[in-house]
Amino acid sequence: MPRPGRSSLEHVRTRLISAALAASALLLLAGCAGPGPSAPPASEPSAAGACAYPTSGKPSVDVTPPSADTERPTGDVEVTLDTSAGEIPMTLTGARTPCTVESFVSLAQQQYFTNTQCHRLTTQGIFVLQCGDPTGSGRGGPGYTFADELDGGETYPAGTVAMANTGQPGTNGSQFFLVYADTELPPKYTVFGKMSPEGLAVVEKIGQAGVSGGGADGAPATPVEITAVTVG
Repeated sequence: MPRPGRSSLEHVRTRLISAALAASALLLLAGCAGPGPSAPPASEPSAAGACAYPTSGKPSVDVTPPSADTERPTGDVEVTLDTSAGEIPMTLTGARTPCTVESFVSLAQQQYFTNTQCHRLTTQGIFVLQCGDPTGSGRGGPGYTFADELDGGETYPAGTVAMANTGQPGTNGSQFFLVYADTELPPKYTVFGKMSPEGLAVVEKIGQAGVSGGGADGAPATPVEITAVTVG
């Protein structure tokens, strides 16, 4: 049987390394997104549209979960992340993912995201900027969790705004990620919005600058601080 030449072996080796890096990045996305894996799953939203935010762990910053009588979002919600790298306007899908948008808006209005660092950038395998942890460690959360809002058809093209989680169902908290180049992920991460073209350009530039110290996964070389979140 003919043996593969050196170029073929190098091609296979490159593909294996890329796959391994992608898998590693995915595990990190799942494992560094808020409460630890022991966090209890949140209950699913009821048919009437109720959202549940059960307590889970200690909050990184003292905040109050949305109350049961809070009016659920029923349409698009315009939000702008003011960051040290530029403004990132986003449109959140309140009609499709009301519990996720309700939590995000509540946290924003309580200044939870203000003066926090986007702590993680990936530049190989998956292409995301991850934010939403006031501790900057990748383990912080709001002290509550809530259910996934998935239909099984989620995709993650450039411009996507989605929730990070621990890899287990119902472990959404406060951490979210911004996709700056088309990314293949399983449909396990709630997609709750989209960046504007101008916002995407800001995150693309952050991605182009790479990871601090080199490598494909870590703190962004261009520090990104969320200085304010404007809703509406």
